[in-house]
Amino acid sequence: MRKIIAAGLVALLVPVAAPHPAHAAAADTYPDYATLAAKEVEGRDYLRLRRLPRGAEVAHIAIHGGAIESPTTQLADHAAGTKHAFYSFVGIKPDGNSKLHITSTRFDEPRALKLVAAVDRTVSWHAAAATHATTYVGGRDARLVAKVTAALRKAGFPVAATVPDRINGTSPRNIVNRNKRRMGVQLEISKGQRTRFFKGGKLSRARVENPANRTSAFYRYVNAVNSALAS
Repeated sequence: MRKIIAAGLVALLVPVAAPHPAHAAAADTYPDYATLAAKEVEGRDYLRLRRLPRGAEVAHIAIHGGAIESPTTQLADHAAGTKHAFYSFVGIKPDGNSKLHITSTRFDEPRALKLVAAVDRTVSWHAAAATHATTYVGGRDARLVAKVTAALRKAGFPVAATVPDRINGTSPRNIVNRNKRRMGVQLEISKGQRTRFFKGGKLSRARVENPANRTSAFYRYVNAVNSALAS
């Protein structure tokens, strides 16, 4: 095991199994963060990464980061940069990281809730299981959803015309909608799209945590999302 530091992101590099598909039909192992924290060990099984720059109005979050839904931590971290707030709950278990998945409507980790409550707008980054390249853009912030959708399409990224109810991100209980304005944007990015963000299409932690493996699509995608936020 070794520690790496990249783009403000500190993580432990360990071999992991394939990432967990987003929103699987099976129920979560843990119903909330307190139950998870009582069974799993922070620093061994998971990390909580957080940045809140002074005056930040936007937060990019990845609550199913690391090997839970790869590469959502890296996307959110790069999108946040030094201007926006950043949070990620990162799975670092050698295997079985799907156990760490807590669905968005029940994700109540205190640091995440505090960070989101401090900003006006939130973008929550997730992984969807579809093998074709697409993004499902949901959330309660209808105006920003439309802007992000348009920006992604303009940059050449397919966006689904409709979003399945189970991943539409519209519940008021969803952490993405618990900011000051009570509405945010949820990005569910298919595996077919995520593999295009890295050379060789590999999504292991060893691959995604090395910026040298990123393709131009990774940067164009993040830039498109941030352009919508800036408009």
